[in-house]
Amino acid sequence: MLDLKRVLASKPRRPEHVELTTLWTPWGEKIAAGEKDLPPASHPCPQMARETWTPLDGWWECAFVRADDAGDAWRTATPPTDGWLPIRVPFSPEAPLSGVGRQLQPSELLWYRRTFEVPELSAGERLVLHFEAVDWACAVYVNGAPVCEHVGGYLPFSADVTEELRQGTNHLALCVFDPSDAGTQLRGKQRLERGGIWYTAQSGIWQDAWYEVVPAARVTSLEVDARVLRGRGELVMLAGVAGEGTLAARLLDGGREVARSSVRASGGREARLRLDVPEPHLWRPSDPHLYDIELTFGSDRVTSYCGFRSVEVRADDWGVPRVHLNGRALFLRGVLDQGYWPDGLMTAPSEAAFVRDILAAREMAFNLLRMHLKVESRRFYALCDRLGILVWQDMVSGGGAYDAWQTSYKPTLLRASWALTSDEGPQAARRLSADDPRYRREWRETCEGTVRLLRGHPSVVGWTLFNEGWGQFDARGACEDVRALDPTRLVTAASGWYDRLCGDVYSVHNYFRPLEVWRDPAREPRAFVISEFGGVSWAVPGHVSLETSYGYETATGAGDYAREVCRLLDRALAMREGGLAGYVYTQLSDVEEETNGILTYDRRVNKLRAEGAGERS
Repeated sequence: MLDLKRVLASKPRRPEHVELTTLWTPWGEKIAAGEKDLPPASHPCPQMARETWTPLDGWWECAFVRADDAGDAWRTATPPTDGWLPIRVPFSPEAPLSGVGRQLQPSELLWYRRTFEVPELSAGERLVLHFEAVDWACAVYVNGAPVCEHVGGYLPFSADVTEELRQGTNHLALCVFDPSDAGTQLRGKQRLERGGIWYTAQSGIWQDAWYEVVPAARVTSLEVDARVLRGRGELVMLAGVAGEGTLAARLLDGGREVARSSVRASGGREARLRLDVPEPHLWRPSDPHLYDIELTFGSDRVTSYCGFRSVEVRADDWGVPRVHLNGRALFLRGVLDQGYWPDGLMTAPSEAAFVRDILAAREMAFNLLRMHLKVESRRFYALCDRLGILVWQDMVSGGGAYDAWQTSYKPTLLRASWALTSDEGPQAARRLSADDPRYRREWRETCEGTVRLLRGHPSVVGWTLFNEGWGQFDARGACEDVRALDPTRLVTAASGWYDRLCGDVYSVHNYFRPLEVWRDPAREPRAFVISEFGGVSWAVPGHVSLETSYGYETATGAGDYAREVCRLLDRALAMREGGLAGYVYTQLSDVEEETNGILTYDRRVNKLRAEGAGERS
């Protein structure tokens, strides 16, 4: 039965006070105060690391320039002569920690510039420039010469800039275009007019910028795929190289060599290395065991790591489809992670902030984070690997302006519409805001790029392709493509509604009906997961961005909040006997107007442990 009172109470509304009150996390507060005691960050690419690398984060300059056709002009524009402002990279200009406080408009270009010094390079060395993420499209220049272009706001890219370098001081510049939700590109939950479940749009450099000096003959790419087959471990590595020579790998367990392999490799084609481990020490959240990898190619030395584990959906002893990790049934206790911060927006203020979120989730008995509609820093996934928590990774959503009737009201009010709504063909594409072929191409390319980027992380156990119909198209075809690319993880084709009877998980959102296990309409057995529910709201005074707040049910205080959240979690846990394979509670932290997090937006209060809240049973 639909709870209409709860539906009406959660109807999105425009905030009474448009301006957000700036909140500071403990880590962002130190950065803003200029304190230097924050621990240094680990390598930005943990699964393909060299001993030395040089960060380019810190103070740059930026300028906003109006352009008549910004969508085309970013490729050929020239930098302005004035209007430059200091900006702290890697924080977007919209984020308080950037020091700018200015939102990029769709009719503008955002320029960056800085100088940097490089060591003298020998004849056999190259300098490779890296950007972990720039939102959305950018052209990169070194000493005024174009070195690369990149389109897509969530994946890393790099360029060999050796030929453009000079002795002494070098000049680095970027020209960025980002239309946010005025365009159809991938953008997740960003909106120029934020409110309710939509958050402040951000732009430009929002993850690390860095460079490394490497040998000319070197490893250029590395994908790690560790599998468990019939009790044996199989590690397959695909490596790209520049030059020709012997590619050698060693697998280490606590410093002890357990396997090695080598192969002749040359540029222009991927080299494949396979290492077998007869009795691998398996990775699981309670024992996140990792193996170290050493890879050499000529004078180049790269370190990586892997974890052996298997994940699948199959029937338990009573015939109920369950998620199995390493052959044992595992009930998924998940929490939704939006990955937003009040002082950094999509950029975490510190690596320690990631650690605190992960440990907070573990301490509250969650074993899974659903990374929602963004691709996080590579350090985040490495920390999940090492600290022992599962990750369900969403693909980033995009498309045209969403039709509220199609993506919210109709599926909420009429559950029968889920099975009657197709995502195939031109009419369906228009209905679900997926009719721009450029968007569909970008989604497919980014989906493949995300799988390739993250499939070496043992903590990542599943992919969610589409959420609540936002830009959804041909979910069946996308599911087949991802399964072919990565058969070692679970695939959820559609989370929320508009299920296409495919994938490994029947994934539903249930905020407004009694929690229960629904019959799966698919012929093939799938695990039934309530992938969003809860959303109990409590605005903790002094820790909110707005006087207005948004959630699906409002608590009156600490005790009321804890009782209702614990009631919902206990109810979901009790449904294991009825066939529930897992849940994802909404959500880990507050975000702007949303006050339905267990942690406040500034990460200073755990609402379940606030005074008078009591403890979970």
